[in-house]
Amino acid sequence: MMKNLYVEGSTIWERFKDPHDYLLARRRTEAWLRNEFILRGGQPQHPNPIYMIFGRTRWLDIHGDPATLATTAEIDVPLSLFTAQDISFTYPDSMITSLLAEQKEADYYLPDFHGKLFTLPEMVAIVHSQGLPGIRWGNDLPDIYPNYIEAQVWNHRILFDFQRGLSSRETPTSSLQLRKP
Repeated sequence: MMKNLYVEGSTIWERFKDPHDYLLARRRTEAWLRNEFILRGGQPQHPNPIYMIFGRTRWLDIHGDPATLATTAEIDVPLSLFTAQDISFTYPDSMITSLLAEQKEADYYLPDFHGKLFTLPEMVAIVHSQGLPGIRWGNDLPDIYPNYIEAQVWNHRILFDFQRGLSSRETPTSSLQLRKP
């Protein structure tokens, strides 16, 4: 399936050039995410998260190629639907944040952000005080790295219920956007 999704030069789909290596890296990253989320008080309801983007990202607007934009969808989900036990965050993308923490490239490595998993209260506090990355902070990443906050939703039921209009919680000003491969 990944070989069929591969598109050379695509922001999202080029990652599938080597499916075997990608799956190894993805599984390693998801194991780290899950373990760290549990250590931080999370209660994953599923073995793997659904990945989303916190807020609107200028990076995807600027670097989104036709193949990526034609094959992705956007949905705004109120942040208030989630508890700290349902969702975690990384900056940037979870696979990239691990790579940045490992390499520690002085020109753009941010030790307070890279290689770390954040809880819902922590990420809300960061965005409240600093804004979204790519505006007032996090502007030094190379263009090939996604410059957004990734959200990992560990309770899929919340998203499915929201999609069907079953949510009864209040709508906040902050939202997540689904990144759907």
